[in-house]
Amino acid sequence: MTTPSRDLWAHLRQHTPARIALGRTGVSLPTREVLDFALAHAQARDAIHLPLDTEALCAELQQQGWPSPPLLLHSQARDRHEYLLRPDLGRRLDAESAARLGPTGADGPDLVLVLGDGLSALGIQQHGAALLGAIRRALDPAIRLGPLVVVRQARVAVADEVGERLGAAAVAMVVGERPGLSSPDSVGIYLTHAPRVGCSDAQRNCISNVRPAGQDLDTAARRLAWLFGESRRLGLTGVGLKDHSGLPLTGLPTPAESVPGLN
Repeated sequence: MTTPSRDLWAHLRQHTPARIALGRTGVSLPTREVLDFALAHAQARDAIHLPLDTEALCAELQQQGWPSPPLLLHSQARDRHEYLLRPDLGRRLDAESAARLGPTGADGPDLVLVLGDGLSALGIQQHGAALLGAIRRALDPAIRLGPLVVVRQARVAVADEVGERLGAAAVAMVVGERPGLSSPDSVGIYLTHAPRVGCSDAQRNCISNVRPAGQDLDTAARRLAWLFGESRRLGLTGVGLKDHSGLPLTGLPTPAESVPGLN
């Protein structure tokens, strides 16, 4: 009977969730590793296809004390199948949703927060409400927030149309990221100054891998607050705005007094 060979790299596994030092049985992977891979793959597929429970999400947001329920909108992608086949449809609001939004006048909000299911409704379901709460705590209370918006079948760029129609100075899109084989619940935040239909990804700043096992929610929220403050000062986001916040990429937040611009 063949026994698994000893892997001298196995001790490194305690430092990362990545698939390293898997070992082998003969010329094959151990059965346990094959089964773990199949499970992770299934979890990633489920995260993509799981529908967002907006009723539970709204209830959680209400418990957090948001002043009004979010606006529930929908992209032009009618269902998940079309959303996956036609990314362009996920970047624009459907006619009914677009009609519900209108400019708030010349003096629009400073920032609109948009929540979208993206490619991982699981990530938004598990972390969306808590992340929005952390963002609200991290932002300067003087910032005028627009109405909270939730978009189903959403791609990142759909927030550009939301921000443009509301006359917002900036929009922050909190969206489920494409699941990896060890991160089915990851969330990304995309900040765009002067949002409008047709903005390119070069005009955004991305805060990625937001989840308890990655970049923790409070740190991500404080990073967004720092980037938003700099974007207002410079009048831009994207490649011209670099993250010099000094905040860590993972782990506990750095004390505010040690981060420039946050004290």
